[in-house]
Amino acid sequence: MENRDLERRVNDAKKLLAEVKQEVGRKIVGQEAMVDGLLMGIIASGHVLVEGVPGLAKTLAVRTLAEALTIDFKRIQFTPDLLPADLTGTMIYRQQTGEFVARKGPVFSNIILADEINRAPAKVQAALLESMAEKQVTIGDNTYKLPNPFFVLATQNPIEQEGTYQLPEAQLDRFVMKLKINYPTAGEELEILKRMGSEKDIAIRSVLNSITIDQLRRAAESITVDERIEKYIVSIVTASRANDQKHLSFARYIEYGASPRATIYLYRCARVKALFEGRTFVLPEDVKGVAYDVLRHRIVLSYEAQAEEMSTDDVIRDILAAVSVP
Repeated sequence: MENRDLERRVNDAKKLLAEVKQEVGRKIVGQEAMVDGLLMGIIASGHVLVEGVPGLAKTLAVRTLAEALTIDFKRIQFTPDLLPADLTGTMIYRQQTGEFVARKGPVFSNIILADEINRAPAKVQAALLESMAEKQVTIGDNTYKLPNPFFVLATQNPIEQEGTYQLPEAQLDRFVMKLKINYPTAGEELEILKRMGSEKDIAIRSVLNSITIDQLRRAAESITVDERIEKYIVSIVTASRANDQKHLSFARYIEYGASPRATIYLYRCARVKALFEGRTFVLPEDVKGVAYDVLRHRIVLSYEAQAEEMSTDDVIRDILAAVSVP
């Protein structure tokens, strides 16, 4: 009876996710991996960093997804002159009562689009870090809880690095996934031209709300993970810390490996991946399917890797090849 109930919940979740993707696909052509990653981050109760050159619909994808969700949405354009108070809020003096009261900033919303996050100075990034890590904000002497659900979907541009502030590893580790977005194919670009060339507004129907998001989370949490899969996940993450294991060919390319937080998110995202496929259990292919997005911003490459033009994805590929599949 429990298995039948689980299958029903998983099938319902799969249909609901397909409905969301269909609505988002009315505006966004291609970029299925980006849409899947954004949804995966939301269901896994985490934050997502999206990286790609300008014009690849990063901001539009987040906006469109927010339209498909009946929850509050705020967009914050990060600039070098932004202050922490512009993000979190500040204390203002109310003349009528003669007291200071908290004026909450735009971070008090369900979905935050942090556009071009690497253009904000370190103080602003630190203010956002508390929101992401603790889901709370301190204004003056008081601490305020952020609304539930709360997601930060951040974008950054890998080019034009002049005048930007590289995100510290501590903040990068707070993101569940880092999605790398590529150019569309010629066929997809032709469809983009036909659909968006006239600047006609395309209405998006709201599909999800805070209740259905919670239902999706519970469905993902009920996905079965065999102990062998759990050990496989741990083996992948510990292999990324192989800079002291000289017998591994990729060890010399790694300066610092992934943290235990990577293990947790690899586990959660593998469950969500199985949910996307409509399965009640996790396969090794689910773990492999999310490993790049979960690990690529958590592994710090050595100087030797940079000298040989090895990317983080290259190292993750070597790790997955070296770890035996259950």
